[in-house]
Amino acid sequence: MSLTIGFLIYPRMTQLDFTGPFEVLSRMPGAQVHVAAKTLEPVISDTGLQILPSVTLEDCPQLDVLVVPGGPHVDEWYGDDEILGFLRQQAARARYVTSVCTGSLILGAAGLLDGYRATTHWSSLDFLKPFGAIPTEGRVVRDRNRITGGGVTAGIDFALELVAELQGEETTKMLQLALEYDPAPPFIGGHPKSAEAGTLETVSTMMAERLDRRRLASLRSGQAAGLS
Repeated sequence: MSLTIGFLIYPRMTQLDFTGPFEVLSRMPGAQVHVAAKTLEPVISDTGLQILPSVTLEDCPQLDVLVVPGGPHVDEWYGDDEILGFLRQQAARARYVTSVCTGSLILGAAGLLDGYRATTHWSSLDFLKPFGAIPTEGRVVRDRNRITGGGVTAGIDFALELVAELQGEETTKMLQLALEYDPAPPFIGGHPKSAEAGTLETVSTMMAERLDRRRLASLRSGQAAGLS
């Protein structure tokens, strides 16, 4: 079965939100994967990695699966008519509308999560509310044809669950083994529920300014769209 999968990419996104799921989904039998951006010029991630798009937003074919990665500057795209218009157009006919990390906030800004349960990075979960979404904790959250993954590394889990949905358990197990996906982090504490209090406080302080900006941008965007 042929499946047309497309990733939206944009400047200063987090590359692992994109490359993690890409590595999984591009290996799925029958997958045709497109990397869509405004132009065909290299897109530079938040850490400086250059990624080459394969198609422009204008020329992107209709997708069966739409994937939106996140990043530390997602609020810069809340008012981008070209990106939001592309998402709305694709979502209208896509089988699955999906995201990783704070990519769900961009889906929210496009009005595509209104009334849906969704997740995102732990630091921004409440920012889904202004977009009419129902913030839901979870590594991967599904509500009808909306599938959202949590922060950054959850992109691989998200992609494997999507493969299981599309092609079944056996294909997913084979991909998981081929990629040697067998997580064993050196320390416990990759989520606020398991992190040490001091570590959580330090990371939260480091992110505070960015999150304050994102909170205000989400409120304004949701209000302007009549979603909150």
